[in-house]
Amino acid sequence: MFARIARRYDLANRLLSVGIDRRWRHHLVAAVRGLRPRDVLDLATGSGDVAFALSRALPAGTRVTGMDFCQPMLDEAERKKTPRDTAVVFRQGDALALPLPDASIDAITIAFGLRNLADRGRALREMRRVLRPGGALFVLEFSQPAAWFRPLYFFYMHRLAPWLAGWLTGDRAAYEYLCTSIEQFPDRDALTDEILSSGFAQVKARSYTFGVVALHEAAVSCGN
Repeated sequence: MFARIARRYDLANRLLSVGIDRRWRHHLVAAVRGLRPRDVLDLATGSGDVAFALSRALPAGTRVTGMDFCQPMLDEAERKKTPRDTAVVFRQGDALALPLPDASIDAITIAFGLRNLADRGRALREMRRVLRPGGALFVLEFSQPAAWFRPLYFFYMHRLAPWLAGWLTGDRAAYEYLCTSIEQFPDRDALTDEILSSGFAQVKARSYTFGVVALHEAAVSCGN
């Protein structure tokens, strides 16, 4: 599905979010910058927007790797590289079986990709495995909006968004799936519990845009 929409993925995101997706990624990058990591793995990197933003915001010498299961999305990320993005490396990999040794990464980010993984618990345990003590996982993902906003939000997601995305990408079915996956995804508290159950020491969560999106920051204990 993502291979089919790769070439127009960025344009569809800008339109469907009315540009607010840039602000959401800004919050993510700011949170990672506070950790001051030596290396960052951006999972489900897609067309690379988060990986590029991290590389440009973090100190020179910070290693940023963008990893995705879908090679056409990685091809799109490579096409978007500019001379200032040479420090970003893209590689194919499966979040359910990360091709990385234990305790080898300071920070992991995953933006709008966790809900698309076939086994969320297994993926979270893999992320915990490869993080160093004192490291952190940052999950930026759609959540469940405030009750008063929900009817309007889901009307937009089920009626307008698939039509607009289908017009842009020629693949309405892909965006019908994406809208359904958002509606079925856990709310902020439920996802916090899932992350804690995967072995993380503590989780901080913040909501944005009336609860439409949440940023979870999950710490790995320095003693582990």
